[in-house]
Amino acid sequence: MSTLERIREQLACLSPVSLEIIDDSALHAGHAGARSGGGHFRVTILSPKFLGKGTMARHRMVYDALGALMQRDIHAVSIVAKTPEEH
Repeated sequence: MSTLERIREQLACLSPVSLEIIDDSALHAGHAGARSGGGHFRVTILSPKFLGKGTMARHRMVYDALGALMQRDIHAVSIVAKTPEEH
């Protein structure tokens, strides 16, 4: 299973109505994180679970959902987290 598929699987717990994951790892070739195997990703996620939560809380929810992937497979992730109504 690819890292993109694992990210999608891990974020399913947030019940996304829309989820876009872009692998930007090639843009960071030679970077320390890339050399150690961790990728760089952009995640745009729309979820009703973000309702009433601020930006920091939403990002924490995404980081928590990604769990161990943040320790080995992901070096950096850029997050846009909104409710479906905010889109």
